[in-house]
Amino acid sequence: MVPREGRLVIKGCPHHVIQRGHNRQDVFSTDEDYRYYLDNLREWKEHLGCRVYAFCLMNNHVHIVVDPGAREVNLALLMKRLAGRQTRFVNSRDRRSGTLWEGRYKSSPISTDEYLLSCCRYVELNPVRAGLVSEPMDYQWSSYTRKVGGRGYEWLDRDPVYLGLGKTVEEREARYLEWTRQAIDEGELELLRQSIQHGGLTGGSRFVEEIAGRMGKRIELRGPGRPKK
Repeated sequence: MVPREGRLVIKGCPHHVIQRGHNRQDVFSTDEDYRYYLDNLREWKEHLGCRVYAFCLMNNHVHIVVDPGAREVNLALLMKRLAGRQTRFVNSRDRRSGTLWEGRYKSSPISTDEYLLSCCRYVELNPVRAGLVSEPMDYQWSSYTRKVGGRGYEWLDRDPVYLGLGKTVEEREARYLEWTRQAIDEGELELLRQSIQHGGLTGGSRFVEEIAGRMGKRIELRGPGRPKK
């Protein structure tokens, strides 16, 4: 048996994380399910010292943009706690057994300067792409409502790129709203999808070189690379 390739996790770096329901089955079926997951996300990100910059809970999968903080292992610990607690909660209520999730979550380290804002937009526009809502602010179970409108999720961390959009809350909200209404470049969209699918870096060649230097090993740039302008 060929051993699984180790997941690339970098401390102090934001990561795009996806975890799907087992066989694409629904993970959330009631409002209580969504709230329970988010309560645990808030509790464990604070306990482990992680920073959560964006999230979106869909019926059969979750997206989270999270910085594991001072230890790489924090990402695995966070996802283990979230998955385990949700499974026990649903199984107990529905009097069922077995796994709720796919075997492994997928993750991709993100170049902050190049793609962090783009990745947050990609995550928060999931309900729009799925046809659930026409505007991201109409979807209750994502971080967008906090960034534009300031509703709920006070525990959400402000990422440095979002903070750089303006000096005031009003400026940041207005510019982020404008940003999320812009058409997403197809090359950028493909990079975001391929990076998370293959567990590579969400960034260009310079980011790859930087991370390779920090880790002391060669890293392949998986996916199509940075889109041309």
